[in-house]
Amino acid sequence: MALIIFIFISFAVAAGLFWAVQEMVFNGRWKYFIFFLIGFLPFYITTLSLVYLATGSSALVGVFQVLKELIVLLALFSFLLYQRKLFEYPFRFQWTDTFFLAFLSLAAIYLILPLGQASFMNKALYYKGILIPGIVYFLGRNSTFNKDEIRGVFQMIFIIAIGAFLVNLFENYVLQAHLQQFTGYALYNHVINDIDPTGNFGLTWTFETQAVTKRLASFFSDPLEMASSVLMGFAAGLIWFLTSKREYNWLYILVMACSLGSLVFSASRAAFGAFFLMIFFLALVFGLYKLIAAGFLSLIAFAVYVIFFASDDFYFFVLDTITFENTSSVGHVVEWLLALDSMVGNPMGIGLAMSGNAGSVTDELRVGGENQFLIYGVQLGWLGMILYILTLASAVILSLRVFYRTDNIMEARIAFVAAAVKVGLLLPLFTANAEMYTYVAWTTWWMAGYSVHAYSRLKTQENLKLA
Repeated sequence: MALIIFIFISFAVAAGLFWAVQEMVFNGRWKYFIFFLIGFLPFYITTLSLVYLATGSSALVGVFQVLKELIVLLALFSFLLYQRKLFEYPFRFQWTDTFFLAFLSLAAIYLILPLGQASFMNKALYYKGILIPGIVYFLGRNSTFNKDEIRGVFQMIFIIAIGAFLVNLFENYVLQAHLQQFTGYALYNHVINDIDPTGNFGLTWTFETQAVTKRLASFFSDPLEMASSVLMGFAAGLIWFLTSKREYNWLYILVMACSLGSLVFSASRAAFGAFFLMIFFLALVFGLYKLIAAGFLSLIAFAVYVIFFASDDFYFFVLDTITFENTSSVGHVVEWLLALDSMVGNPMGIGLAMSGNAGSVTDELRVGGENQFLIYGVQLGWLGMILYILTLASAVILSLRVFYRTDNIMEARIAFVAAAVKVGLLLPLFTANAEMYTYVAWTTWWMAGYSVHAYSRLKTQENLKLA
């Protein structure tokens, strides 16, 4: 059985890789790398776990591990190869470009500086995790898709959202267990990542609530990644629902419903907060003040339910979360205080690979690690954290400008999802190393780059009209 699974996975990944390489290298469509990433990244850890379970080979796991970086670098190579007049290639810097490039340059300096106790190899691996999203943004920044290609991107996002919920249903009602208990997830973590199984389900504590109930992850790496990823599915479904003919609305309602269902199965408090934050943001974007009022009334109804009707376990779970007496909440606060203490004592940072939950960060050296902003602040200093915040903020602002100004409905949809999800991810960024959620992080960085490209073009057209 394990061998059959390995053959199936190998065939599926090889087919996708062959198609992507053929399009990028031989047909010059380097921008098609995004299709491979969207199809591969949601299943990344599950794929690695099954490969190790079937073969027991760390080397084979390593081959599958590098595919996501390899496809991005191959796309960059193809882009450079097919630009006949590379040095005459027009590139007008916008604020997001400047901030992102400054952030990457600062991290590159810290890679070279003899700062921190991490080895150079660990620093290089950590820098790779920062650089690859930058390349993905750059490739999106130089991409132009037609309507069918953009529709294909969204269709894949819809399929992932619906598929994740269907797997959740299968886990909850058929398996009555986590999918990861059958994919070799714990074995993979133990051997490859040197992480011993924890929790009552033999996985990690992330897969259960304080009341020892299951938190499901579908085919994602953990419930937190799934919760963050389905925000993108919901935003994509919403904008297509609002901008499509009524006869197709059932599909987008299904996507949104499935995304909400997966959010419930994940039992992620940060993701629930992120969802309401995103809804509030979208209501402001569209001027849907009734939606804000409905959200406020829903919040009041939830409070009434918790106080008067909920079970004692749920009541105290909510109360402990709000008062930061929940074990998980206390853990977040402790990590934040450790990170802030380091940043106050070392305002210029303590070096790469010294904070966060990435594989290149060793537990002995780790300072803080459950807040993406503070993680960068600990390593790159206040300047690094500020540059990262400015990159995010400018990406959201420019995406919104594209959404409001463009006449191209497909560009508007991409810009909408980029802005909505980047805002929605603010809470997960406060409670996790959320840039490690490669599916949602890399896809939205590509969307942000695509939106900035559209903004640059719109700005040029506006300037020509004024001239």
